[in-house]
Amino acid sequence: MAKVVTMGEIMLRLSTPGNEKFIQADEFDVCYGGGEANVAVSLANYGHDAEFVTRVPKNPIGECAVAALRKMNVGTKHIAVGGERLGIYFLETGSAMRASNVVYDRAHSSISTATAEDFDFDEIFKGVDWFHFTGITPAVSDAAAELTEIALKAAKKAGVKVSCDLNFRKKLWSSEKAQRIMTNLMQYVDVCIGNEEDAEKVLGFKPGNTDVTSGDLELSGYQDIFKQMVEKFNFEYVISSLRVSHSASDNGWSACIYKRDTQEFYHSREYHITPIVDRVGGGDSFAAGVICGMLDGKDFKEALEFGVAASALKHTIPGDFNLVSRADVDNLAGGDGSGRVQR
Repeated sequence: MAKVVTMGEIMLRLSTPGNEKFIQADEFDVCYGGGEANVAVSLANYGHDAEFVTRVPKNPIGECAVAALRKMNVGTKHIAVGGERLGIYFLETGSAMRASNVVYDRAHSSISTATAEDFDFDEIFKGVDWFHFTGITPAVSDAAAELTEIALKAAKKAGVKVSCDLNFRKKLWSSEKAQRIMTNLMQYVDVCIGNEEDAEKVLGFKPGNTDVTSGDLELSGYQDIFKQMVEKFNFEYVISSLRVSHSASDNGWSACIYKRDTQEFYHSREYHITPIVDRVGGGDSFAAGVICGMLDGKDFKEALEFGVAASALKHTIPGDFNLVSRADVDNLAGGDGSGRVQR
């Protein structure tokens, strides 16, 4: 199996029970998660050697976050300890026409003040096959953006393949700043992953007349901007998830991919996901599934189908982490979506 490193922020997640609104809640459900940590958990679950790099505070909450990763067989030996606090996010899970809502409380978190001195990147990337980061980490702080570029330079020096999930977060930074920072970081990226909002807000590419709220997906528009992105950044692959939001509880879910060398464009099977249990981490589970497929040596179309199936299953699981097995994903990708009891 391959050795993979992901780097970012792991946070404490506090969720209202069921579909309660914040104002109703007298208690919160507790778990841990974050974009890059979620990817590491999925890859470890599929049998790859996954290592997560971050910085956590020296207190019991930081220790709990690390323990949550260790429980999932994610390597934690390169996690630095220091800083003021672990970031927190509050989640109110929507239903039907009521959207989910996230409130961040992550200012001055440990990773936001981390520097290159906290990590030995030459050691971290020794023998590593793949490095994954997202656009969330550079958005956390200017220091985190600088740290991300330092890590990317070390990864490329070590000959490591790099993937990025663009992951635009409007509550963390503006589109203008995202484009300024992320356009520079794209020079280190081999596999670019995102969705229609990410492509537009982070890199300035809009896929035609696509409207995810109406379900109008103009695939030719995606193919066109994928070609433009490859021409500008020389990505090996450009990949986009395609979410059609009929409601908070009912989504269509598929993806498309463009391969630079052969100029092939492929659209996956579409899944109708309803009722959605928890869509947080859906994009991360998709990225992890595609990465897993590529690391396994699958054809790029098969890798995409594995990622879409993995993510469709994640929508049925509460919490940030995708806890399905390879067999679960293979069964769904192979056409078994019956949900019959296994006994």
